[in-house]
Amino acid sequence: MHGLINRSFQNFTCDRYGRDAWLKVAAQVELSPPDFEAMLSYDDAIAPAVLDAMARVLRRPRDEVMEDIGSYLVSHPNTEAVRRLLRFGGMNFEDFLHSLDDLPDRARMAVSDLHLPAIELHGHADGRYSLICDSPIAGFGYLMMGILRVMADDYGSLALLELESCETGRETVRIQLIDTEFADGRAFELGAGTT
Repeated sequence: MHGLINRSFQNFTCDRYGRDAWLKVAAQVELSPPDFEAMLSYDDAIAPAVLDAMARVLRRPRDEVMEDIGSYLVSHPNTEAVRRLLRFGGMNFEDFLHSLDDLPDRARMAVSDLHLPAIELHGHADGRYSLICDSPIAGFGYLMMGILRVMADDYGSLALLELESCETGRETVRIQLIDTEFADGRAFELGAGTT
């Protein structure tokens, strides 16, 4: 597993719950040193162990933690680059949904050895979509739900989301797009702002 993925779990915990909470997670999985290096690779078994430890330390169901990580990745000031990468997917939420199939390839353009789980969008009638998530990490569909909730708000769209678990490693997020112009979306400029 790429260190960026593991590091995102660490950053989420530190940014939302504090460094002490992360040190408790790291101690439970016997991570020494207690910090992930973003550009290293780690054994695939570490990420699920870290997520289980996070759920225990935070005293929350793992599915909720996964959804919160997804929300964090596109809403926290420290992760603005992720939001920007996703906003390049389209001018509106429907365009964004259709761009999700290309997300793993776009991520590899930024970090060549980063392999995100495979995702595949299927469109149905009446604004309904199915996002198929194939991942070695159970609950990846919940992480995508967190991302989708924030991105729908970001575009000013109203969408209902529901996770349907299938066989191991394969989860389906059901998306019902209710209104693409429900509210004013969050401002987005093509060029990064300077301060």
